Amino acid sequence: MIVATTDEIEGREIAEVLGLVRGNVIRAKHIGTDIIAALRNLVGGEVREYTKLMGEAREQATDRMISEARQKGADAIVGMRFTTSMVMAGSAEILAYGTAVRLIPKQ
Repeated sequence: MIVATTDEIEGREIAEVLGLVRGNVIRAKHIGTDIIAALRNLVGGEVREYTKLMGEAREQATDRMISEARQKGADAIVGMRFTTSMVMAGSAEILAYGTAVRLIPKQ
């Protein structure tokens, strides 16, 4: 599955647009992570625990989006984007979305 943030794939043409596909996940912070993050906040620097948490959430949302695209018979997703929103204190939603398409080689 080709996933691109661009609206076109070099060397290929979009033969068919199959529609919007998306994948989302809501992740909550963990009390242990919060304690470590609070300590890191005192000395500064990257809060690696939250970086890891958000990275895993993006991967899971992307996997769900790709799964939906495969169910539609797509071989690519174009115009892919991420968005985040806070659902409640301590939790956030990561949404991956794009347009599922079928591609053919450019003539």
